[in-house]
Amino acid sequence: MRSSISAQNPQVSPELADAADVLSDQLRVHLHRLAALLEPHTEKLERRFLNRLRALEFQPKQRAALAHITPGAAARILVHGRPPLKFIEQVEYNGRRLAKLNLPPSAILEALQEYDKLLSPMLEDLIPNEHANFNWVREQLHFCVILTLNNAYYQVREAETQAFYELFRIELESRNLEELLRRFLESLTHVCGADAGRLYMLSENSSAWELRAGAPKSAQLTVPNRPGLIKKLSKPRHLNGDAATSGVLLDESWHNRFQSCWSIPLAVNGRTAGVMQFGFAKPYEWLPREQELLAAAAERCLMAAEKARLMEDLARREEQVRRLAEHMLHVEEIERRRISRELHDEAGQSLLCIRLQIELIEQSLPEHEGEWRAKLCEARDLTERTILEMRRLISALSPAVLEQLGLGAALRQLVNRFQRLNPCRIRLQLSKMGQLPQQIEVISYRLIQECFNNIGKHAAASHVNISLSTADGILKLAVEDNGIGFNVEEALQKRESFGMSGMRERVALLGGRFQVESRTEGSKRGTKISIELPIPR
Repeated sequence: MRSSISAQNPQVSPELADAADVLSDQLRVHLHRLAALLEPHTEKLERRFLNRLRALEFQPKQRAALAHITPGAAARILVHGRPPLKFIEQVEYNGRRLAKLNLPPSAILEALQEYDKLLSPMLEDLIPNEHANFNWVREQLHFCVILTLNNAYYQVREAETQAFYELFRIELESRNLEELLRRFLESLTHVCGADAGRLYMLSENSSAWELRAGAPKSAQLTVPNRPGLIKKLSKPRHLNGDAATSGVLLDESWHNRFQSCWSIPLAVNGRTAGVMQFGFAKPYEWLPREQELLAAAAERCLMAAEKARLMEDLARREEQVRRLAEHMLHVEEIERRRISRELHDEAGQSLLCIRLQIELIEQSLPEHEGEWRAKLCEARDLTERTILEMRRLISALSPAVLEQLGLGAALRQLVNRFQRLNPCRIRLQLSKMGQLPQQIEVISYRLIQECFNNIGKHAAASHVNISLSTADGILKLAVEDNGIGFNVEEALQKRESFGMSGMRERVALLGGRFQVESRTEGSKRGTKISIELPIPR
């Protein structure tokens, strides 16, 4: 089944193919029968369904998207001879819209239950003798819809996560303020799917808006700050070129070039310091989740710009830069915990529900349905493996044992997991360190985690020694392996690789010392990383 689908449409995602695979030939026949039966009544059902949703206070855009994922919507597609996969694609598209409209999955289930309340009496009247069989068909279709919606929500959350990680990577790699603003804008222009982007900063005396970055690169531009312009630009806006938005676009040529524009302020403590504007050649709807993403990105951009400005004046404000960097590391850990919570509370719980539903369906099938039981067993096993992988990702993002049991227990867990995945012997030596500040524990854990990532990917080592101790207010960490080694200077100078450079910068920002020794030849080849961190009092 998978190969035939892929041959027809090479762009089909594996998740969509999995949902379509659930629809067996027998089920497809029943689906077409159900579609033919429902098609004359779909408009009436949809009107009643939309009225129910309106009474339940669903927003118009939410109602429109929900109407495209119902059995009636499937009937419209199937009755015209199109394959079920087209309906699955439609569900995935509208699932992403619902995610961006901030509609929780529980509200979608509530809406689909309302549709079932309307559909069930109608089917009992139309096909009283086959009502039970068609109930089974509806349950299978409902399962496909839920599976596809879960994937759609995951796609949206994953894209947001990738966007924030990309912004964080840009913060680490940018060498000065101009490079930081340019790369931030280029990244956000790509994330939004915009045709052009501009980033303006208000001059120090608030007399003009200065173009600091453009995507694609544009000529320098300075716009006088007219009365009332700051107030207009201090709120997020969706601009369509009408008279009401006149003067808000700082590049006046955009009125003729683009049909839709977005404007997002860069503000700090209630004061507007700049603005980002994005242009779209075609009308482009601005959904709530995208607004929140850009608002958070704008805040992060402004924080990063301030950080870069301080780092350029490092000699005079070294202590101030260090405090800001520590705050950014704290923000990173908060973001990791937030992402892990979302993975656990949303995607993780959805996967557990899917696995339970598969098991219930599998148990309800009669013994002679061996083929179906086997397929459901495969789906359940795949779901279980996905749940395990999800738990591994959650643990990597924010290890609960670090908060609950401390650094020693977290490192032992990290060692055990690494040894399960790599044929390597590890010797972990921990001295009695007493109670360490949480920040030092988190930093130490992340440094060793990054060392393991590098060893697993590049070192090909058979033995690794790790020691951790404290003396005279200094935390000493050493990681040594007998791997193939590498050229230290080349590794630290690589622009596309920020693992080793990121470790060095993180240690330096905390006032620590970072040293790498590596040999690629001889009997003593291998790598040793030595780190010293001052322990705050």
